[in-house]
Amino acid sequence: MESLNYTIGMAGTAAFAVTAVLAVAPKGIDLFGVCVMGIVTAIGGGTLRDIILGVPVFWATDLNYIWVALGASVAAFAAQSLFTRKEMYRLLLYIDGLAVALFAIQAANKVWTLQFGLPLAPILLGIITAIGGGLIRDVLAGRQNLLMTRELYAVPVLFGCTLFVVAMVLFPQYQSIAGITCVMSIFIFRVAAIHWGLCVPDWLSTRPKTE
Repeated sequence: MESLNYTIGMAGTAAFAVTAVLAVAPKGIDLFGVCVMGIVTAIGGGTLRDIILGVPVFWATDLNYIWVALGASVAAFAAQSLFTRKEMYRLLLYIDGLAVALFAIQAANKVWTLQFGLPLAPILLGIITAIGGGLIRDVLAGRQNLLMTRELYAVPVLFGCTLFVVAMVLFPQYQSIAGITCVMSIFIFRVAAIHWGLCVPDWLSTRPKTE
């Protein structure tokens, strides 16, 4: 599980770095700015998680996370000209969906392994880790963040992290299988929301006030 967790973390780091480049590319930005955005987005959520847990920040003990984020940012910067603005936004949503799925379950697993605040902390910190980087990205890019829309963004993460905790309570011997299954569940849920435009029902949301 430790090896799988590390692989998931690296994949999520690369995916979030790419989303940062796709988010700022239409606005026009240089390579240095792209690298800063990519790294901050990739490590933001995990940094918040580790500060809350009171453990060494993950990228400070393994700089490979920084190198992966940097490499993914440069690669995305080189490739972004191949896409139109509409294609870039669509691609951003799907890659972001993969990133949140990977980071959510990696975080939930880390919190569960540390036996921190069970059973709620793995779910809460899974959500914070998953959406933290994306929120930082959207604020820095001057974009409306997905959490502030009716789009199903945090709900799939909540579902996947809750499913992981339930699996750990009932079937702790299948930790790796549970992790992979929950990552896939979050991603499929998010892809369905993007593809079919699924939103939070009216009765669960507030309506914007008009003058």
